[in-house]
This record gives sequence, structure tokens and C-alpha cells, in this order.
Amino acid sequence: MFMDAMRENSDEAVGEFLSRLRRLLARTGAEGSAASGDGPGAGGGRHRPAAVLVPLVLHGDGEDGLTVLLTRRTDHLHHHPGQISFPGGGMEAGDVSAEAAALRETEEEIGLPPERVEVIGRLPDYLTGTGFRVTPVVGLSRPPLALRLDDFEVAEVFEVPLAHFLDPARHQRYSLRVGGELRHFHAMPYGDYFIWGATAGMLMSLYRLLAAED
Repeated sequence: MFMDAMRENSDEAVGEFLSRLRRLLARTGAEGSAASGDGPGAGGGRHRPAAVLVPLVLHGDGEDGLTVLLTRRTDHLHHHPGQISFPGGGMEAGDVSAEAAALRETEEEIGLPPERVEVIGRLPDYLTGTGFRVTPVVGLSRPPLALRLDDFEVAEVFEVPLAHFLDPARHQRYSLRVGGELRHFHAMPYGDYFIWGATAGMLMSLYRLLAAED
């Protein structure tokens, strides 16, 4: 059971978990990325390509094990102010792949250089209600990270134990009527942080990938 491995939090258990995750992500990539999403229009239409990094941070034995690094957007931004997100953004002409875009955006936003990230695979693409097709790129980093935040875009970064997101007891589902349309979204609150929307949806993709083989 992957949750048992995450609770054990030993070097051996975490190593076995990462080996399994690499295998599952490799298979997902080989089969192609099946889009998911909760936003309106997620079932079709044209979406602008984007990419985010899902940064897993590997701590030492007896510490925090594996954590997920997340950002909180600044409150003055036009799109999604104050929300919890992964580092990333729209793909640009010079980006040769989703991985290149995710790593570029991550360095720009939080100062984590690409050479400090081991890319281990992709999760299924996620379609947002704002018209993006987001490719979540899973990467592994080890402390110290020595981050440098772009204080225009990023108010703070923080880490959450991966086990929190892989525990179904932490998964919540909400409905909200916007402009006469009923929208549904996932949420996985952690302390004072309300993690929801596309970020929670992509974390749910990770959970489902692992849970399907348990």
C-alpha cells in the first residue's frame, strides 16, 4: 500500500515509492496524456498550452520524507490572486517541451534552477476553465533549495507532506454557481492554506494514478 509506505517515512520506503511513481509516470507518458478538468468547456474547444512543475522535495530519513512545494500567488495579480498554485505558466515560442516550459517558469518564479530538478514524468493534462491545457511535470529536488522568489508574482512558498494529498480523508468536493453555471471543484485544505481548483485537481490525478494500482 502506497499510504503505508508514506507513513513509514524511511529511506527504503520512500525509495520504493519513488521507483513505483517513476514506473507509473513512464507508463502514463507512453500511453499519451488524457486530459481531465473541472472547468467549464473542459470537454472540448481550443486551449492554450501551459505547463507547471509539481515539485517533490526529498528530505532525509526521519525528517519529512517527501513533501510537495507550493506557491501562494500575490494578491495584486489579475489572474487567480492569492491562490495556491504550482510554479508554471503558458508555453512560449522558445520552449521545446512542456518540461522546458515548467522548468523555465519555475526558475523565473521561485529561483529553483533546472539542474536542481530531476524530471521523473508527466501527469495527465488538465483543462482549466480559463482556457489552458496544463501539462503537470513531476520533478524531484533535494534540500537545500536556496529559493529566490519573484515578489511580484509569488507571495510565499511552503511545503506540505505528500502523504496529506494521498489520504482520501483529506479530499473535499465543492460546488459553486458562477454566471448561472454550476461548477464543481476539488479542495485539499492544509492548515491555513485552502488548496483547491486546478492545483487540487492535478494532485487528485496523482492520487488516482497511485490508488489505481493499490
